[in-house]
Amino acid sequence: VDESELLTVPDGWKEPAFTREDNPKGLLEESSFATLFPKYREAYLKECWPLVQKALGELFVNATLDLIEGSMTVTTTKKTFDPYAIIRARDLIKLLARSVPFEQVFRILQDDIACDIIKIGSLVRKRDTFIKRRGRLLGPKGSTLKALELLTNCYIMVQGNTVSALGPFSGLKEVRKVVLDTMKNIHPIYNIKTLMIKRELSKDPELRSQSWERFLPKFKRKNLKKRKEPKKKNTKKEYTPFPPPQPESQIDKELASGEYFLKERQKKRKQVQEIKAKQADAVKRRQEERNKAFIPPKEKPAVKTKKASTEKKIDIEAIKEKVKNAKKKKLGALPEEEVKLKMAADEKKKKKK
Repeated sequence: VDESELLTVPDGWKEPAFTREDNPKGLLEESSFATLFPKYREAYLKECWPLVQKALGELFVNATLDLIEGSMTVTTTKKTFDPYAIIRARDLIKLLARSVPFEQVFRILQDDIACDIIKIGSLVRKRDTFIKRRGRLLGPKGSTLKALELLTNCYIMVQGNTVSALGPFSGLKEVRKVVLDTMKNIHPIYNIKTLMIKRELSKDPELRSQSWERFLPKFKRKNLKKRKEPKKKNTKKEYTPFPPPQPESQIDKELASGEYFLKERQKKRKQVQEIKAKQADAVKRRQEERNKAFIPPKEKPAVKTKKASTEKKIDIEAIKEKVKNAKKKKLGALPEEEVKLKMAADEKKKKKK
């Protein structure tokens, strides 16, 4: 037989179901698992608990609900023949405590369905950043989560600090990768695009045995935000092996100015003179500020407007000639030159006749 045929799994192949014939004597020891649930799930669990007991009863597993302690417990019985049934029952009560509805939870009892509870609370330090990234996983009106469910064939429930996923093993692997990448600040749309391409490539039987790296998109991370430069830049001074000069003390300053050798009376007199000089300066400044209000503002020089010359030279002779010409002309009459030309043309016509 060819090695390639041994390694491939035929399409539509399923592992045969585990029956009582595989383990006729049952289990030697009793196993049990318990989990706590929050107070707000109590009303829902009360309603659906008969359905839970009925579903687990088919696997011969007992389920008890303790409302006082707020816990759910599952235990095997003498009739239990499937050793993995208690693990499925444990996952079932865990998902119920994580706000997953029973309509989805009972699928965990199937052989080809598993669950994964991803803890995302400790992946991000800041609470605000965590809420933003968790919201990014949901998308606008839950569209991103719905697209992820369709591509992975898994039911995904985002609740508090955990993400609960329920579906086939291959889908759970993809869901975990997308969730962890989202919490690491990689947008889920990139992973969704990759999953869509993989889905199309898996339909082609020729490409199944080939590498898909050349078809998958490669996304580079870009830091668009530039680092803010500080207002005060600390520039390092050049290194010198010699220590800085020692600052002068008050005694050194007095020695330099000669005050050190003065007597106490002279020192006090000098201090009083300095105080009086400062007071006189302050009084002078205040007086100047008060006097500013009494100083009149500088007036702008008055600009003399030039009177428009109304006197115009009127040419009386020109006006008289215009009036004469206007009297001679009738309204709509032709000018004299045109009249003469017209008369000459009429005479020529008469002579030809």
